[in-house]
Amino acid sequence: MTGASHQGLILDQFTRQAALFSTAAPITNADALHMIVEAARPGPDDAVLDVACGGGIVVCAFAPHVRRATGIDVTPAMLEQAQKLAADKGLANVDWRQGDVNSLPFEDGSFTIVVTRFSMHHFSDPAAVLREMTRVCAPGGHLVVVDMYASQDPAKAAEFNRLERLRDPSHMRSLTLAELKGLFGAAGLPEPKASFYELRDEVRNLLARSFPEPGDDAKIIELFKASAIDDRLGVPVRIEGDRIHYAYPVAILAAQRPPQ
Repeated sequence: MTGASHQGLILDQFTRQAALFSTAAPITNADALHMIVEAARPGPDDAVLDVACGGGIVVCAFAPHVRRATGIDVTPAMLEQAQKLAADKGLANVDWRQGDVNSLPFEDGSFTIVVTRFSMHHFSDPAAVLREMTRVCAPGGHLVVVDMYASQDPAKAAEFNRLERLRDPSHMRSLTLAELKGLFGAAGLPEPKASFYELRDEVRNLLARSFPEPGDDAKIIELFKASAIDDRLGVPVRIEGDRIHYAYPVAILAAQRPPQ
């Protein structure tokens, strides 16, 4: 898949998902957002950049704690949601940019905190994105990567990624926890500190805010049902009557850029 065609999938998916994704309870969970903000150790003089900011939820969570918070995303519909959220919250210290995360339109060291959430699995070269995030982070600043991760078992990881591509054709690959941590060393950063939570919901809610190809929703349901029996996805799945519950593991990885 070419970069242009993949970006087209992202624009298509997240234009359609914009409102539903930005208001979903698992995505707006206040406890999870608190954990992310705390991992970055923000102060009143900090300048934050959220890379692939989506509907601005993380930017708005940081805004009360820092001098300014900026979000950048490639999808205009997501940025419209971000602007609405900031206006609803009465936040004046936020701003938004449309742009490509592979080449951030900011000078070296422009921010003291650089964060990204639920984005690494969409990037064809996540290591390059983290290097770019590191470039725009000031020496001594903090970088935070938040994402779901796949099982260490290769077969389970492959099935999980197959499921996610069926659900969201813009999905590239969820990394394992070890791979996510390894991105930091490749970017010249120390071993990240890790904290964890679970993205919990019902499959019917997940599908309600997703836009798979026609017929793939049935395949997704069958994969979840099978995994409740044999753990083929490598994530907790529980069936109660006609409800299928899942819990995607999420890592919050934080590291400080070495001072120069």
